[in-house]
Amino acid sequence: MLAKYSGSEYLYEKTDRMQAGTVLIVDDNKSVLTSLELLLEDEFERVETASNPNRILSVLDTMPVDLVILDMNFSAGVNTGNEGLFWLRRIQEIVPGLPVIMLTAYGDVELAVKALKSGAADFVLKPWDNDVLLDKIHTALQAAREEPNKQGIGKNTAPRPAEPAMIIGHSPVMMKLIKVVTKVAKTDANVLITGENGTGKEMLAREIHRLSLRSRREMINVDMGAVSESLFESELFGHEKGAFTDARESRPGKFEAASGSTLFLDEIGNLPVALQAKLLAVLQNREITRLGSNRKIPVDIRLIAATNRNLPEMVARSSFREDLFYRINTIQIEIPPLRSRREDIPLFIDYFLKKYIALYKRTGLTLHPQAAAKLEAYDWPGNIRELQHTIEKAVILAEKNMIRAGDLFIRPGKAVSFTEVPNLSDVERQAIEAAITQNDGNLTAAAEQLGVSRQTLYNKLKRFNL
Repeated sequence: MLAKYSGSEYLYEKTDRMQAGTVLIVDDNKSVLTSLELLLEDEFERVETASNPNRILSVLDTMPVDLVILDMNFSAGVNTGNEGLFWLRRIQEIVPGLPVIMLTAYGDVELAVKALKSGAADFVLKPWDNDVLLDKIHTALQAAREEPNKQGIGKNTAPRPAEPAMIIGHSPVMMKLIKVVTKVAKTDANVLITGENGTGKEMLAREIHRLSLRSRREMINVDMGAVSESLFESELFGHEKGAFTDARESRPGKFEAASGSTLFLDEIGNLPVALQAKLLAVLQNREITRLGSNRKIPVDIRLIAATNRNLPEMVARSSFREDLFYRINTIQIEIPPLRSRREDIPLFIDYFLKKYIALYKRTGLTLHPQAAAKLEAYDWPGNIRELQHTIEKAVILAEKNMIRAGDLFIRPGKAVSFTEVPNLSDVERQAIEAAITQNDGNLTAAAEQLGVSRQTLYNKLKRFNL
Protein backbone atom coordinates (compact mmCIF):
# COMPACT_ATOMS: atom_id res chain seq x y z
CA MET A 1 0.00 0.00 0.00
CA LEU A 2 1.39 3.40 -0.99
CA ALA A 3 0.55 6.37 1.21
CA LYS A 4 0.64 10.01 0.22
CA TYR A 5 0.07 12.87 2.62
CA SER A 6 -2.63 15.31 1.64
CA GLY A 7 -3.52 17.98 4.17
CA SER A 8 -4.26 16.12 7.41
CA GLU A 9 -5.07 12.76 5.83
CA TYR A 10 -3.15 9.89 4.31
CA LEU A 11 -4.41 8.59 0.96
CA TYR A 12 -3.66 4.90 0.36
CA GLU A 13 -3.26 3.07 -2.92
CA LYS A 14 -2.94 -0.71 -3.34
CA THR A 15 0.42 -2.11 -4.40
CA ASP A 16 1.53 -5.58 -5.41
CA ARG A 17 4.76 -5.32 -3.39
CA MET A 18 3.37 -6.99 -0.25
CA GLN A 19 6.04 -8.82 1.73
CA ALA A 20 5.51 -12.09 3.54
CA GLY A 21 6.47 -11.88 7.19
CA THR A 22 6.48 -9.43 10.07
CA VAL A 23 7.71 -5.88 10.64
CA LEU A 24 8.24 -4.52 14.16
CA ILE A 25 7.86 -0.74 14.68
CA VAL A 26 9.26 0.73 17.90
CA ASP A 27 8.57 4.38 18.72
CA ASP A 28 7.26 6.14 21.85
CA ASN A 29 5.10 8.47 19.72
CA LYS A 30 1.66 6.87 19.31
CA SER A 31 0.86 8.92 16.19
CA VAL A 32 4.06 7.68 14.54
CA LEU A 33 3.11 4.08 15.35
CA THR A 34 -0.40 4.59 13.94
CA SER A 35 0.85 6.22 10.73
CA LEU A 36 3.44 3.54 10.08
CA GLU A 37 1.02 0.74 10.94
CA LEU A 38 -1.48 2.10 8.40
CA LEU A 39 1.26 2.51 5.82
CA LEU A 40 2.64 -1.01 6.23
CA GLU A 41 -0.42 -3.13 7.02
CA ASP A 42 -0.80 -4.10 3.36
CA GLU A 43 2.96 -4.33 2.87
CA PHE A 44 3.48 -7.09 5.45
CA GLU A 45 1.43 -10.03 6.65
CA ARG A 46 1.86 -8.79 10.21
CA VAL A 47 2.71 -5.40 11.70
CA GLU A 48 3.75 -5.32 15.36
CA THR A 49 4.09 -2.01 17.21
CA ALA A 50 5.72 -1.15 20.53
CA SER A 51 5.82 2.20 22.30
CA ASN A 52 8.26 0.84 24.90
CA PRO A 53 11.60 -0.54 23.62
CA ASN A 54 11.65 -3.07 26.47
CA ARG A 55 9.07 -5.03 24.46
CA ILE A 56 11.62 -5.69 21.71
CA LEU A 57 13.10 -8.72 23.47
CA SER A 58 9.75 -10.36 24.13
CA VAL A 59 8.60 -9.85 20.51
CA LEU A 60 11.83 -11.31 19.12
CA ASP A 61 11.50 -14.24 21.55
CA THR A 62 7.94 -15.09 20.55
CA MET A 63 7.84 -14.61 16.77
CA PRO A 64 10.07 -14.37 13.69
CA VAL A 65 10.58 -10.74 12.62
CA ASP A 66 11.78 -9.77 9.15
CA LEU A 67 12.52 -6.08 9.68
CA VAL A 68 12.57 -3.56 12.54
CA ILE A 69 11.86 0.17 12.31
CA LEU A 70 13.43 1.70 15.42
CA ASP A 71 13.33 5.23 16.84
CA MET A 72 16.62 6.75 18.06
CA ASN A 73 15.23 8.41 21.22
CA PHE A 74 12.66 7.35 23.78
CA SER A 75 13.16 9.47 26.92
CA ALA A 76 11.58 12.94 27.02
CA GLY A 77 14.14 15.69 26.47
CA VAL A 78 16.89 13.25 25.41
CA ASN A 79 18.16 13.41 21.83
CA THR A 80 21.59 11.75 22.01
CA GLY A 81 20.44 8.66 20.13
CA ASN A 82 22.17 6.41 22.67
CA GLU A 83 18.93 4.58 23.48
CA GLY A 84 18.33 3.70 19.86
CA LEU A 85 21.95 2.59 19.39
CA PHE A 86 21.70 0.45 22.54
CA TRP A 87 18.61 -1.35 21.27
CA LEU A 88 20.14 -1.70 17.81
CA ARG A 89 23.06 -3.59 19.37
CA ARG A 90 20.71 -5.76 21.43
CA ILE A 91 18.72 -6.67 18.30
CA GLN A 92 21.93 -7.57 16.49
CA GLU A 93 23.01 -9.80 19.38
CA ILE A 94 19.69 -11.66 19.47
CA VAL A 95 19.10 -11.96 15.70
CA PRO A 96 22.31 -11.19 13.77
CA GLY A 97 21.59 -9.90 10.30
CA LEU A 98 18.04 -8.71 11.03
CA PRO A 99 17.65 -5.46 9.02
CA VAL A 100 16.94 -2.40 11.19
CA ILE A 101 15.91 0.99 9.82
CA MET A 102 16.41 3.87 12.26
CA LEU A 103 14.07 6.86 12.64
CA THR A 104 15.76 10.12 13.57
CA ALA A 105 14.88 13.82 13.57
CA TYR A 106 15.90 16.04 10.69
CA GLY A 107 19.41 17.46 11.01
CA ASP A 108 20.77 14.69 13.26
CA VAL A 109 23.49 13.75 10.77
CA GLU A 110 25.71 12.55 13.61
CA LEU A 111 23.10 10.05 14.81
CA ALA A 112 22.46 8.76 11.30
CA VAL A 113 26.19 8.19 10.78
CA LYS A 114 26.48 6.41 14.13
CA ALA A 115 23.52 4.18 13.29
CA LEU A 116 25.00 3.15 9.93
CA LYS A 117 28.38 2.46 11.54
CA SER A 118 26.66 0.36 14.19
CA GLY A 119 25.09 -1.88 11.58
CA ALA A 120 21.73 -0.29 10.76
CA ALA A 121 20.45 -1.15 7.28
CA ASP A 122 19.43 2.48 6.68
CA PHE A 123 17.92 5.53 8.36
CA VAL A 124 14.90 7.76 7.70
CA LEU A 125 14.53 11.38 8.76
CA LYS A 126 11.34 12.61 10.43
CA PRO A 127 9.06 13.72 8.92
CA TRP A 128 9.50 10.93 6.40
CA ASP A 129 8.44 10.61 2.80
CA ASN A 130 6.29 7.47 2.52
CA ASP A 131 7.61 6.43 -0.90
CA VAL A 132 11.21 6.89 0.26
CA LEU A 133 10.56 4.85 3.40
CA LEU A 134 8.92 2.03 1.41
CA ASP A 135 11.83 1.95 -1.01
CA LYS A 136 14.30 1.76 1.87
CA ILE A 137 12.32 -1.09 3.44
CA HIS A 138 12.24 -3.14 0.23
CA THR A 139 15.94 -2.44 -0.41
CA ALA A 140 16.86 -3.59 3.11
CA LEU A 141 14.79 -6.77 2.77
CA GLN A 142 16.26 -7.53 -0.64
CA ALA A 143 19.80 -7.04 0.69
CA ALA A 144 19.07 -9.37 3.60
CA ARG A 145 17.76 -12.05 1.22
CA GLU A 146 20.86 -11.74 -0.96
CA GLU A 147 23.18 -12.22 2.02
CA PRO A 148 22.16 -15.54 3.59
CA ASN A 149 25.14 -15.50 5.92
CA LYS A 150 23.47 -12.63 7.76
CA GLN A 151 20.06 -14.19 8.25
CA GLY A 152 20.35 -15.16 11.89
CA ILE A 153 21.71 -17.49 14.55
CA GLY A 154 22.24 -21.04 13.37
CA LYS A 155 21.65 -20.20 9.69
CA ASN A 156 25.20 -19.25 8.88
CA THR A 157 26.87 -22.50 7.92
CA ALA A 158 29.45 -21.07 5.53
CA PRO A 159 33.00 -20.58 6.83
CA ARG A 160 33.61 -17.11 8.22
CA PRO A 161 35.68 -15.00 5.81
CA ALA A 162 39.10 -13.94 6.99
CA GLU A 163 39.23 -10.46 8.49
CA PRO A 164 41.36 -7.90 6.65
CA ALA A 165 44.66 -6.90 8.17
CA MET A 166 44.65 -3.81 10.38
CA ILE A 167 45.88 -0.50 8.97
CA ILE A 168 48.64 0.26 11.46
CA GLY A 169 51.10 2.61 9.79
CA HIS A 170 54.74 2.57 8.83
CA SER A 171 56.25 4.84 11.49
CA PRO A 172 59.19 3.35 13.43
CA VAL A 173 57.19 3.16 16.67
CA MET A 174 54.38 1.22 14.99
CA MET A 175 56.77 -1.12 13.16
CA LYS A 176 58.25 -1.96 16.56
CA LEU A 177 54.75 -2.49 17.98
CA ILE A 178 53.72 -4.89 15.21
CA LYS A 179 56.78 -7.04 15.85
CA VAL A 180 55.59 -7.51 19.43
CA VAL A 181 52.05 -8.24 18.23
CA THR A 182 53.29 -10.88 15.79
CA LYS A 183 55.14 -12.70 18.55
CA VAL A 184 52.33 -12.46 21.09
CA ALA A 185 49.47 -13.35 18.73
CA LYS A 186 50.49 -16.99 18.28
CA THR A 187 50.35 -17.60 22.04
CA ASP A 188 47.39 -17.69 24.43
CA ALA A 189 48.95 -15.09 26.72
CA ASN A 190 46.56 -12.49 28.18
CA VAL A 191 47.13 -9.06 26.63
CA LEU A 192 46.39 -5.61 28.07
CA ILE A 193 46.18 -2.84 25.44
CA THR A 194 46.52 0.72 26.74
CA GLY A 195 46.39 4.10 25.06
CA GLU A 196 44.35 7.28 24.66
CA ASN A 197 40.79 7.27 23.39
CA GLY A 198 40.58 6.66 19.67
CA THR A 199 44.06 5.20 19.17
CA GLY A 200 42.66 1.93 17.82
CA LYS A 201 42.73 -0.43 20.80
CA GLU A 202 39.88 -2.54 19.49
CA MET A 203 41.47 -2.61 16.03
CA LEU A 204 44.69 -3.89 17.56
CA ALA A 205 42.77 -6.53 19.53
CA ARG A 206 41.23 -7.71 16.26
CA GLU A 207 44.65 -7.84 14.65
CA ILE A 208 45.99 -10.00 17.48
CA HIS A 209 42.99 -12.29 17.10
CA ARG A 210 43.40 -12.38 13.28
CA LEU A 211 47.00 -13.54 13.65
CA SER A 212 46.20 -16.03 16.42
CA LEU A 213 45.48 -19.76 16.27
CA ARG A 214 41.89 -18.96 17.28
CA SER A 215 41.10 -16.80 14.24
CA ARG A 216 38.68 -19.32 12.68
CA ARG A 217 36.09 -18.24 15.24
CA GLU A 218 34.76 -14.74 15.75
CA MET A 219 36.22 -12.56 18.50
CA ILE A 220 33.61 -11.63 21.14
CA ASN A 221 33.52 -8.00 22.33
CA VAL A 222 32.27 -6.70 25.68
CA ASP A 223 32.24 -3.01 26.63
CA MET A 224 32.79 -3.30 30.38
CA GLY A 225 31.82 0.32 30.95
CA ALA A 226 28.37 -0.35 29.51
CA VAL A 227 27.61 -3.45 31.62
CA SER A 228 25.50 -2.52 34.65
CA GLU A 229 25.90 -4.35 37.96
CA SER A 230 22.40 -5.80 37.68
CA LEU A 231 23.12 -7.34 34.27
CA PHE A 232 26.79 -8.22 34.78
CA GLU A 233 26.36 -11.93 35.55
CA SER A 234 23.62 -12.43 32.99
CA GLU A 235 25.58 -10.75 30.19
CA LEU A 236 28.96 -12.33 30.90
CA PHE A 237 28.02 -15.70 32.41
CA GLY A 238 24.54 -16.29 30.95
CA HIS A 239 21.30 -17.28 32.65
CA GLU A 240 18.79 -20.10 32.83
CA LYS A 241 15.12 -19.80 31.97
CA GLY A 242 13.23 -18.27 34.90
CA ALA A 243 16.36 -16.92 36.61
CA PHE A 244 14.70 -13.49 36.69
CA THR A 245 11.48 -11.85 35.51
CA ASP A 246 12.33 -11.44 31.80
CA ALA A 247 14.35 -14.66 31.47
CA ARG A 248 11.95 -16.44 29.12
CA GLU A 249 14.62 -18.80 27.85
CA SER A 250 18.14 -19.93 28.73
CA ARG A 251 20.93 -17.90 27.17
CA PRO A 252 24.70 -18.34 27.11
CA GLY A 253 26.84 -15.41 28.24
CA LYS A 254 29.81 -13.81 26.53
CA PHE A 255 32.31 -16.20 28.12
CA GLU A 256 30.51 -19.23 26.69
CA ALA A 257 30.15 -17.52 23.30
CA ALA A 258 33.90 -16.84 23.26
CA SER A 259 34.96 -20.35 24.30
CA GLY A 260 37.50 -21.57 21.76
CA SER A 261 38.06 -17.99 20.60
CA THR A 262 39.13 -14.58 21.93
CA LEU A 263 37.23 -12.51 24.50
CA PHE A 264 37.90 -8.78 24.26
CA LEU A 265 37.01 -6.78 27.39
CA ASP A 266 37.06 -3.12 26.38
CA GLU A 267 37.32 -0.28 28.93
CA ILE A 268 38.07 -2.72 31.72
CA GLY A 269 39.21 0.17 33.91
CA ASN A 270 35.55 1.24 34.22
CA LEU A 271 34.52 -2.00 35.95
CA PRO A 272 33.31 -1.36 39.53
CA VAL A 273 35.41 -2.96 42.28
CA ALA A 274 32.45 -5.11 43.40
CA LEU A 275 32.37 -6.80 39.99
CA GLN A 276 36.12 -7.20 39.64
CA ALA A 277 36.16 -10.09 42.12
CA LYS A 278 33.55 -12.00 40.06
CA LEU A 279 35.54 -11.49 36.90
CA LEU A 280 38.77 -12.53 38.61
CA ALA A 281 37.23 -15.79 39.86
CA VAL A 282 36.19 -16.78 36.33
CA LEU A 283 39.57 -15.90 34.86
CA GLN A 284 41.34 -17.94 37.53
CA ASN A 285 39.10 -21.01 37.38
CA ARG A 286 38.24 -20.86 33.67
CA GLU A 287 34.68 -21.90 34.39
CA ILE A 288 31.38 -20.06 34.73
CA THR A 289 28.06 -20.70 36.42
CA ARG A 290 24.97 -19.36 34.71
CA LEU A 291 22.62 -17.20 36.72
CA GLY A 292 19.91 -19.46 38.15
CA SER A 293 22.06 -22.62 37.91
CA ASN A 294 24.58 -24.47 40.05
CA ARG A 295 26.25 -26.29 37.13
CA LYS A 296 29.81 -25.22 36.38
CA ILE A 297 30.64 -24.83 32.69
CA PRO A 298 34.31 -24.83 31.59
CA VAL A 299 35.35 -22.07 29.18
CA ASP A 300 38.44 -21.90 26.97
CA ILE A 301 39.15 -18.27 26.11
CA ARG A 302 42.06 -16.08 25.13
CA LEU A 303 41.68 -12.78 27.01
CA ILE A 304 42.48 -9.35 25.58
CA ALA A 305 41.59 -6.31 27.68
CA ALA A 306 41.89 -2.59 26.90
CA THR A 307 41.69 0.69 28.79
CA ASN A 308 42.57 4.36 28.46
CA ARG A 309 43.01 4.63 32.23
CA ASN A 310 46.15 4.35 34.36
CA LEU A 311 45.59 0.97 36.03
CA PRO A 312 48.75 1.00 38.22
CA GLU A 313 47.58 4.34 39.65
CA MET A 314 44.11 2.87 40.22
CA VAL A 315 45.68 -0.11 41.98
CA ALA A 316 47.53 2.29 44.26
CA ARG A 317 44.22 4.02 45.07
CA SER A 318 42.52 0.63 45.65
CA SER A 319 40.03 1.31 42.85
CA PHE A 320 41.31 -1.61 40.80
CA ARG A 321 42.26 -5.00 42.23
CA GLU A 322 45.97 -5.71 42.08
CA ASP A 323 45.44 -9.44 41.54
CA LEU A 324 43.09 -8.78 38.62
CA PHE A 325 45.60 -6.32 37.15
CA TYR A 326 48.33 -8.97 37.11
CA ARG A 327 45.91 -11.59 35.79
CA ILE A 328 45.04 -9.54 32.68
CA ASN A 329 48.51 -8.05 32.18
CA THR A 330 50.75 -10.90 31.02
CA ILE A 331 51.73 -8.73 28.06
CA GLN A 332 51.05 -4.98 27.93
CA ILE A 333 50.99 -3.08 24.62
CA GLU A 334 50.84 0.72 24.63
CA ILE A 335 49.48 2.34 21.44
CA PRO A 336 51.04 5.79 20.90
CA PRO A 337 48.78 8.76 20.05
CA LEU A 338 48.51 9.81 16.41
CA ARG A 339 50.26 13.15 17.04
CA SER A 340 53.47 11.28 17.95
CA ARG A 341 53.53 9.41 14.60
CA ARG A 342 52.56 12.04 12.07
CA GLU A 343 54.07 10.09 9.18
CA ASP A 344 51.13 7.68 9.53
CA ILE A 345 48.45 10.36 9.10
CA PRO A 346 48.49 10.38 5.23
CA LEU A 347 48.07 6.60 5.22
CA PHE A 348 44.92 6.81 7.38
CA ILE A 349 43.57 9.72 5.33
CA ASP A 350 43.87 7.69 2.14
CA TYR A 351 42.38 4.57 3.75
CA PHE A 352 39.32 6.28 5.24
CA LEU A 353 38.75 8.41 2.14
CA LYS A 354 38.55 5.30 -0.08
CA LYS A 355 36.38 3.50 2.45
CA TYR A 356 33.71 6.20 2.72
CA ILE A 357 33.74 7.15 -0.95
CA ALA A 358 32.77 3.53 -1.65
CA LEU A 359 30.29 3.34 1.24
CA TYR A 360 28.40 6.51 0.32
CA LYS A 361 28.82 6.04 -3.45
CA ARG A 362 30.68 9.33 -3.99
CA THR A 363 32.67 8.09 -7.00
CA GLY A 364 34.97 10.80 -8.34
CA LEU A 365 35.25 12.62 -5.01
CA THR A 366 38.78 13.93 -4.38
CA LEU A 367 40.61 15.73 -1.59
CA HIS A 368 41.82 19.27 -2.25
CA PRO A 369 45.55 19.76 -1.42
CA GLN A 370 44.69 22.48 1.10
CA ALA A 371 42.27 20.09 2.84
CA ALA A 372 44.96 17.40 2.94
CA ALA A 373 47.42 19.90 4.44
CA LYS A 374 44.86 20.90 7.06
CA LEU A 375 44.33 17.26 8.05
CA GLU A 376 48.07 16.58 8.28
CA ALA A 377 48.74 19.71 10.36
CA TYR A 378 46.11 18.97 13.03
CA ASP A 379 47.11 17.39 16.37
CA TRP A 380 44.17 14.92 16.43
CA PRO A 381 43.47 14.82 20.17
CA GLY A 382 40.77 12.22 19.38
CA ASN A 383 43.37 10.20 17.43
CA ILE A 384 42.41 7.77 14.63
CA ARG A 385 38.75 7.76 15.63
CA GLU A 386 38.51 11.53 15.29
CA LEU A 387 40.31 11.44 11.94
CA GLN A 388 37.97 8.70 10.68
CA HIS A 389 34.92 10.61 11.92
CA THR A 390 36.10 13.86 10.26
CA ILE A 391 36.72 12.26 6.87
CA GLU A 392 33.43 10.35 6.92
CA LYS A 393 31.50 13.54 7.65
CA ALA A 394 33.40 15.42 4.93
CA VAL A 395 32.56 12.73 2.36
CA ILE A 396 28.87 12.95 3.29
CA LEU A 397 28.65 16.76 3.16
CA ALA A 398 31.14 17.70 0.43
CA GLU A 399 29.67 19.61 -2.49
CA LYS A 400 30.15 18.26 -5.99
CA ASN A 401 33.35 16.18 -6.30
CA MET A 402 35.83 17.99 -4.07
CA ILE A 403 36.47 17.97 -0.32
CA ARG A 404 37.78 21.43 0.50
CA ALA A 405 39.35 22.72 3.69
CA GLY A 406 36.05 24.34 4.67
CA ASP A 407 34.32 20.94 4.60
CA LEU A 408 36.49 19.67 7.47
CA PHE A 409 35.04 20.06 10.97
CA ILE A 410 38.30 20.47 12.87
CA ARG A 411 39.60 23.34 14.96
CA PRO A 412 43.41 23.49 14.97
CA GLY A 413 44.87 24.46 18.31
CA LYS A 414 41.94 23.25 20.39
CA ALA A 415 42.02 19.78 21.95
CA VAL A 416 38.51 18.57 21.24
CA SER A 417 37.55 14.99 21.98
CA PHE A 418 35.96 12.72 19.38
CA THR A 419 32.79 12.55 21.43
CA GLU A 420 32.28 16.31 21.36
CA VAL A 421 29.16 17.05 19.31
CA PRO A 422 29.79 19.54 16.47
CA ASN A 423 27.52 22.52 15.84
CA LEU A 424 24.49 20.79 14.33
CA SER A 425 23.34 24.11 12.84
CA ASP A 426 26.52 24.19 10.72
CA VAL A 427 25.94 20.59 9.66
CA GLU A 428 22.31 21.35 8.79
CA ARG A 429 23.23 24.48 6.84
CA GLN A 430 25.85 22.63 4.80
CA ALA A 431 23.45 19.76 4.11
CA ILE A 432 20.85 22.22 2.78
CA GLU A 433 23.39 24.11 0.65
CA ALA A 434 24.68 20.83 -0.77
CA ALA A 435 21.16 19.59 -1.61
CA ILE A 436 20.27 22.85 -3.39
CA THR A 437 23.52 22.79 -5.36
CA GLN A 438 23.13 19.14 -6.33
CA ASN A 439 19.59 19.84 -7.56
CA ASP A 440 20.58 22.96 -9.51
CA GLY A 441 18.48 25.26 -7.31
CA ASN A 442 15.30 23.20 -7.57
CA LEU A 443 13.85 23.64 -4.06
CA THR A 444 11.21 20.94 -4.50
CA ALA A 445 13.84 18.37 -5.46
CA ALA A 446 16.15 19.59 -2.67
CA ALA A 447 13.37 19.25 -0.07
CA GLU A 448 12.63 15.72 -1.30
CA GLN A 449 16.30 14.78 -1.07
CA LEU A 450 16.49 16.14 2.48
CA GLY A 451 13.30 14.33 3.49
CA VAL A 452 11.40 17.48 4.52
CA SER A 453 8.43 19.41 3.18
CA ARG A 454 8.95 22.38 0.87
CA GLN A 455 7.58 24.71 3.56
CA THR A 456 10.06 23.34 6.12
CA LEU A 457 12.87 23.98 3.65
CA TYR A 458 11.64 27.56 3.11
CA ASN A 459 11.66 28.13 6.88
CA LYS A 460 15.20 26.84 7.18
CA LEU A 461 16.40 28.95 4.23
CA LYS A 462 15.00 31.99 6.01
CA ARG A 463 16.59 30.94 9.29
CA PHE A 464 20.05 30.55 7.72
CA ASN A 465 19.69 33.61 5.43
CA LEU A 466 20.30 31.45 2.36
